[in-house]
Amino acid sequence: MGRQNYKVGDMIVLKSGLTRRPLADKQCRIASILPNDHGHVQYRVQFATENFERRITEADIDVGESSVQASTEAIAKSGGAEPWLKFSALRTGK
Repeated sequence: MGRQNYKVGDMIVLKSGLTRRPLADKQCRIASILPNDHGHVQYRVQFATENFERRITEADIDVGESSVQASTEAIAKSGGAEPWLKFSALRTGK
C-alpha cells in the first residue's frame, strides 16, 4: 500500500492515545506540512475545540479512519467558502 498524501485543509483522524482525554474527538484539520524529520513527514494539526496547533508525524495518523474525502465533505458543509487567509500566498521580505 502506498503512502497517503495529505494536504493542508484535509481532515484526519489521530490514533488512540494521542489526546489527553480518552473521550476526546480524534478528528482534526491539517494546518500545515512541516519538513521531513529523518524520513517521517510531519504535520501541524488543529482540533476544532482547541485554539492551538499540535505537531504530529504521519505515524500518528489512523489511515483506516482518515480519508481525503473528509475535506471535501467539510467544504460542502461550509458552502464552498474558502478561508480568508491563504498561507501559500504569504510572502516575506528579505
